[in-house]
Amino acid sequence: MPQKVDNAAESAPAESSGVKSARRAVDLIETFAANDVWLSLSDLHARTGFPRSSLHGLLRTLLEAGWLEADTNTARYRLGVRALICGTAYLDRDAVVPFATEALERIREKTGFTAHFARRNGTEVVYLETRESQRSTHLVSRVGRTLPAHATALGKALLAELTHDEIEALMPATLTALTPNTITTLEALHAEFAATRERGYAAEVEEGTLGVRCVAAVIPYRIPGTDAISCSMPINQVTDDDARRVGELLAETTAELGQQLRRAGIR
Repeated sequence: MPQKVDNAAESAPAESSGVKSARRAVDLIETFAANDVWLSLSDLHARTGFPRSSLHGLLRTLLEAGWLEADTNTARYRLGVRALICGTAYLDRDAVVPFATEALERIREKTGFTAHFARRNGTEVVYLETRESQRSTHLVSRVGRTLPAHATALGKALLAELTHDEIEALMPATLTALTPNTITTLEALHAEFAATRERGYAAEVEEGTLGVRCVAAVIPYRIPGTDAISCSMPINQVTDDDARRVGELLAETTAELGQQLRRAGIR
């Protein structure tokens, strides 16, 4: 009698292999996103540990799909235009962005400084929109860039939305220093969160970037908050009182924006 074939069991290895390839493709794209240089197959093998045979197939597939571009002279790769198209589609379909952009315009007009709108993604903040100061010499958009949450006013404001236990579970024991002023212990970070909750906005001085201080406030339309707005100020142009006034303006503006979003049914 012929042995019955278990179709489900037979298809399991193929399905597992397909999922594994998809995961590797995503990891490869994220590797390119985390590096601002052209990468060779050897570079990618060193960074990902993927077998070279697998990398050949993945690179060819992503290249054909437009997710990568190749320099044929050096056999190196970088992200392709498809990544930008999909990233832009995320912003185009986010109902919060138009409201936040209007708020950024008002903040820039009232303060004269650069304003940012960002969202927390795990232990990082992702910049979704920026309005540069008219006096700014910064020529590269921050949109799509990420920074460690603990080193930014944006991140501090958003992390302060979490409970003590949630923060302990989320954050690593050792925090990366971006400047000599970056907070690198959870104990000091918890103290910052307490101060943030008390005054209604977060603050940092040269913790993320030397020469710059920032204040930020959460947009209260979700619990816990996921989005925040910040204002970046050159340290040689503002006093502590100036920074306090900007922080209070942000707290007021984000509170109004939160009400506006809730009235519009945006969650």
